[in-house]
Amino acid sequence: MVHIRSTHVDKPEQQTGNWLAQLDDSERRQQLEQHASTLQQWLLGKPDLLVKGQEMVEILLALNLDDEALLCALYSPAYEAKQLTEQQLQQQLPAPVLALLSTVQQMNTIGTLQHFQHGKPNAEQVDNVRRMLLAMVADVRAVLVKLAERVCYLRQVKTADEETRVLAAKECQEIYAPLANRLGIGQLKWELEDLSFRYLHPITYKTIASQLTERRVDREGYISRFVQSLQQNLHQQGVAATVYGRPKHIYSIWRKMQKKHLDFSELYDIRAVRIITESLKDCYAALGVVHSMWRYIRSEFDDYIATPKANGYQSIHTVVVGPDDKHVEIQIRTQAMHDDAELGVAAHWVYKEGTAAGRSHGFEEKIAWLRKLLAWQEDMASNDELVAEIRSQVFEDRVYVFTPKGEVMDLPAGATPLDFAYYVHSQIGNRCIGAKVDGHIVPFTYVLKNGERVEILTQKNGQPRRDWLNPSLGYLNTSRARSKVQAYFKKLDRDKHIKLGRDNLEAELSKINVPLSQLEQVLERFNMHSLDDLVAAVGAGDVRLLQVVNAVRPPVDTSAERLERLTQRKTTGNPSKQSDVVVQGIGNLLVQYAKCCQPIPGEAIMGFVTQGRGVSVHRHDCEQLRHLLQQHPERALAVQWSARERSNYRVDLVVEANDRTGLLHDLTSILANEKVSVTQLETSTDGVAQQARIQLGLLIPNSDNLQRIMNRLQQVKGVHNVERAQRS
Repeated sequence: MVHIRSTHVDKPEQQTGNWLAQLDDSERRQQLEQHASTLQQWLLGKPDLLVKGQEMVEILLALNLDDEALLCALYSPAYEAKQLTEQQLQQQLPAPVLALLSTVQQMNTIGTLQHFQHGKPNAEQVDNVRRMLLAMVADVRAVLVKLAERVCYLRQVKTADEETRVLAAKECQEIYAPLANRLGIGQLKWELEDLSFRYLHPITYKTIASQLTERRVDREGYISRFVQSLQQNLHQQGVAATVYGRPKHIYSIWRKMQKKHLDFSELYDIRAVRIITESLKDCYAALGVVHSMWRYIRSEFDDYIATPKANGYQSIHTVVVGPDDKHVEIQIRTQAMHDDAELGVAAHWVYKEGTAAGRSHGFEEKIAWLRKLLAWQEDMASNDELVAEIRSQVFEDRVYVFTPKGEVMDLPAGATPLDFAYYVHSQIGNRCIGAKVDGHIVPFTYVLKNGERVEILTQKNGQPRRDWLNPSLGYLNTSRARSKVQAYFKKLDRDKHIKLGRDNLEAELSKINVPLSQLEQVLERFNMHSLDDLVAAVGAGDVRLLQVVNAVRPPVDTSAERLERLTQRKTTGNPSKQSDVVVQGIGNLLVQYAKCCQPIPGEAIMGFVTQGRGVSVHRHDCEQLRHLLQQHPERALAVQWSARERSNYRVDLVVEANDRTGLLHDLTSILANEKVSVTQLETSTDGVAQQARIQLGLLIPNSDNLQRIMNRLQQVKGVHNVERAQRS
């Protein structure tokens, strides 16, 4: 079924001016007409954009949307076509409408979901879809405006070329019609489906339409007599109800023919009647009257009031054998159920003059919308493997919960109430003494689920506990929350860290005759503002002691005699092979990479002259190098990476994690995605503590690549530490 409208996008000159015919409020009508007049002046030469906006308003008026949504719809086509300046918009529209316009534009991301049907979504697509979902939940009006725009677009392409019609129809059939269905907006769902079906299967559409037309006069006469008889019997039985024939949708007829393998003449619901009652009790009373008048077909009876559909649809469906042995489908529902079936979530946005009281911001409604949106997005996948992929990337690694005010919080999967508290604000987390989920007290270790409402209980003098950082206790499961707790204790222990760092630095600096005050020269190198900051960082372990000492270490002996001795040493292997390390600008040296710290390009390095094995290259912060230099400081040698680097360097990592099924698979999947060669993999587990230790031998090109890999491994569920392996 295709709706008849007053405005004409394809022929703007035929616009009747009745686009506000449904609006009884003269003040609202005048406001919208003034905005339309302004737009008309701004869009000279582009009347189609104005007419499309008016047609969208006409659609949304039937959904009872408020003035902000109607203004957004009116301006949306011109805004999307970039025919309006920011200055013009700010001059004409209040801030809430501007924000809604921006959110509607975010709905363009919805097209990304088409890629989900034809291939694996990439990280950027997944992130865009996540932001889109949050925007849709935050203001469902944006979804309704976008659906209205798609209906207008489908109407508009009626006269376009076949390719344009097919592409538009395919997008609406695969994405927007399922979205309207999930949100229960029957008015838009049926038109999207019928128009899409008309463009994708024109011959079948015309065949069914003609069959409906051929029988229309007889059918309408039959239905009229049927309705009159039923209405009279309901009145006699004291059931308050309205009975009328309902329209048939060509797409639904075709689907039923396909599903049940029936011919058009065999369909039960070509003749259809709807009963609208005043109360739930009257629904079942009306059902009793219907079944007492005519025999019903058991296989065609469905009680969607007792068991609603996934999108919330409620109604009683029954098929009876009416007069002349003709089948008639009857739907029975209350007025509220009918509004929900036709308007869906839009039924919550009824306009109330002078206020926004009709717009429900309750978290219960938002939770319901969120669940419907998540279910709709799964509808977009055409195979089980892709469903698992989307579920993994969009849902299983994220959880959407609500604050008491109904605001959406996007958290990593596995987040606890404590994680939630720290995502809201550090002070909320620090002062947290308890949590409620959906009104019930829960422990800090409770794992949050999609759609839950979380309330944090705080105390003015509350403070975090150190055992929150223990990964085995399960208080915190996100790195962001853990880092905030760590920051709290670092600040709390600053005095202790300053004393410890000062003692360690003074002891090490005394060995090379450098005063502590000289460290002020290297503050910028360590991104510190004061000497106390640097000393505290060393005491807390954030900056390695040896890094600071080496930063102020006096230059090493680079005498010509010493370099000459080094260059005269014999090398093993191919003497013509170039080294990846430059030793004070001198080549042809035997260079070995220390196995204890495994330096790679991008890391600060230092050479140590060995006896008979050339120069051993260590990381600057290598503990073994520190011990060697304590015994033989004269053997230190300045080295640097050459411009020419080998393709890969061996690095050993140790991963410590909670032992679980699939842990090894998750880790190796990351390495495979990073195209990293694994030369060694050893695992050991502690069955009692449920802890796993995994040692990886990898071939890495440089330090940036290594840091990225370590960061990704750290984000795997259950992993609580990833570090370079230390060898003796």
